[in-house]
Amino acid sequence: MAKRDYYEVLGVERDASKAEIKKAYRRLARKYHPDVNKEPDAEEKFKELSEAYEVLADKDKRANYDRFGHAGAREGFTGGGFSWNDFSHFDDISDIFGRDFFGRDIFDVFFGGRYRRRTSARRGSDLRFDLSIDLEDVIYGARKEIRVERTESCNKCNGSGARDANSIKTCDQCQGTGRVKRQQKTPFGSFVTVTTCGKCHGKGRIITEPCDKCHGSGRVRAKKKIMVEIPKGVESGYYLLLRGEGDSGVNGGSPGDLYVVIKVKPHKLFRRDGSDLHYELPVTFSQAALGDEVEVPSFDGVVKMKIPSGTQTGTVFRLKDKGVPILNSNQRGDEMVKVKILTPEKLNSRQRELFHELAEMEGSPVQQGDGFLDSFLNGIKKRLS
Repeated sequence: MAKRDYYEVLGVERDASKAEIKKAYRRLARKYHPDVNKEPDAEEKFKELSEAYEVLADKDKRANYDRFGHAGAREGFTGGGFSWNDFSHFDDISDIFGRDFFGRDIFDVFFGGRYRRRTSARRGSDLRFDLSIDLEDVIYGARKEIRVERTESCNKCNGSGARDANSIKTCDQCQGTGRVKRQQKTPFGSFVTVTTCGKCHGKGRIITEPCDKCHGSGRVRAKKKIMVEIPKGVESGYYLLLRGEGDSGVNGGSPGDLYVVIKVKPHKLFRRDGSDLHYELPVTFSQAALGDEVEVPSFDGVVKMKIPSGTQTGTVFRLKDKGVPILNSNQRGDEMVKVKILTPEKLNSRQRELFHELAEMEGSPVQQGDGFLDSFLNGIKKRLS
């Protein structure tokens, strides 16, 4: 199959400038690169584009091509075909594609992820801190001071890892780039291999005398006091995100974040259910039977509540807006008061006499004995006899 005209391949005029040729190639390469375009012929089109660009971007090769066509361009061409690793005619691969296609390092795209610049900035790690709080903190809100152990930039060397400025030297093997590029010509084409510099380990610099505090790492472990604002209405499992309070970054990268996870401790008087509070109110037989006005504890102080006569155990009364504040709202839940009638465990002689009188009035006289259990057992014996 005959080769297409290189100018036609790139879609430029024959008098196009080098900048116009480069711009056209970048646009089409993005479109037909196999990592982006999954069409069956995308790889062949990308090879065709790269071959055309290699010729037209080179002054001498372009002149030969303009005079003699493809035969002239083939003279000095790398093996008569295109090699995936044949990028030696570019000063920098990023000149063609920029840094990436979709946020990936350009060397990951072309070298299958085998190379990544170690000198690039890396974000610090996120941290988690579990904070236990009281129900009172949920009702009123609170400010809590916590101590977090994290990695910070060394304050002695300002994160450089060196004892002083004179202790930092540019790597003479990679000239400060952190990478080494080697070109190898073979019968199949010219191959370029990019590897991490073994002398500086990709940092581009060498520390001759490390900082005696961080030992050259540029980072140290430290504990920091952080004030945390607890909003009203939080519940267990809720977390507060503190930006930039995690581990420090590497090579100038941004710090990580701190997640403060809330755990609300159980309360002695109240049980929480969402935005409502539940309280069990003990009352006597006489209060439940005759009715009464009782005092109920709440987070707004003591609340007076009326119990109607004849109230049964398990009855629930609602105290409006005495519950938990609803997060990010001006509203509150309710306090649910459940009545529990207390049965006296010990009776004095007068109380016992009165209960017997009550029992007789109700038509169910209680047998004499020690306590209600004796009365109950005597009643069972009587029924079974």
